[in-house]
Amino acid sequence: MRIHADVSSTWARMALTHCAFHGLTATVLADLAVELAPTWQAAREDRLLSQRGRPRQRAAGAGRSPTVVFTDALLITLAYLRTGITQQLLGVLFGVDQSTISRAICLLRPLIAARGFATPDRGPRLRELADVLAYAESTGFDLCLDATDITVRRPPAGKAGRRRFVSGAKRRNTIKTTVIGDQAGRLLYAGAMRPGRMHDQTAVKTQGIDDLLQHFQRVRIWADEGYRGLSRDHPGQVITKPPLPNDLPPDIEQAIIDARKAHCQQRIPIEQIIGRMKNWKTLAHYPGRRETLPETILAVASLVSDLTATR
Repeated sequence: MRIHADVSSTWARMALTHCAFHGLTATVLADLAVELAPTWQAAREDRLLSQRGRPRQRAAGAGRSPTVVFTDALLITLAYLRTGITQQLLGVLFGVDQSTISRAICLLRPLIAARGFATPDRGPRLRELADVLAYAESTGFDLCLDATDITVRRPPAGKAGRRRFVSGAKRRNTIKTTVIGDQAGRLLYAGAMRPGRMHDQTAVKTQGIDDLLQHFQRVRIWADEGYRGLSRDHPGQVITKPPLPNDLPPDIEQAIIDARKAHCQQRIPIEQIIGRMKNWKTLAHYPGRRETLPETILAVASLVSDLTATR
């Protein structure tokens, strides 16, 4: 039996408002809707203008209503990012074709990705690495830095650069992204996205972190052993775990072990932040095209930053 589209979409809308589908609090979801509604309407008008090739001749609001309204498009996009639910299944829930769901996600996802990252003082959102270091220097917060790999589709055989995506640590095809947070567990930055074969330190260096650290010399960053080169070049700013040589006297060895444990305690918030990001299933194993993953990472990171900003 075929369900009428209005009944189907109403039921689906009620179901997708549950936090299990979008992972946000009611306050964050409401603020997000208020923030994005005008931008979504403007983006939709721009798309229609490019299709018509001329300005609209009817008054705003006249003509055929959109197949998927803004509220539904927002819930669809959030559910897709959070749960990894297929677009075909979302189309069944809302009584529309899969291409309509894909169009709604492609229109709204870049708007979420462009929002940047929230700060606890509700000031201007952070978008670039320079913004994060400037914010850390002005507030006195220490930062935590790490990279994470996201599994992606394997490039076709014979394609140039195919091996660039094979991560040496994961032994699979990945894209690497650098994540920065503070020691309160607040997500402040995600970027420097590179093929998985690139080293963590090289990826963040391509974003110009060397020059930024020379400019913001009061910033301290806690990082793992993969960033020892940065620690060597910027002593006192980038702090990595001290090495544990062999054949040390027992008292010195114990002191170094204690220092290594203390370092792990300082940088554990970044592991928790990455874990929260990976709770969004599209980042656990990305099913889409590799070219759209950076936009997806930024969209998820922007939403996670809203959740962690109140910590």
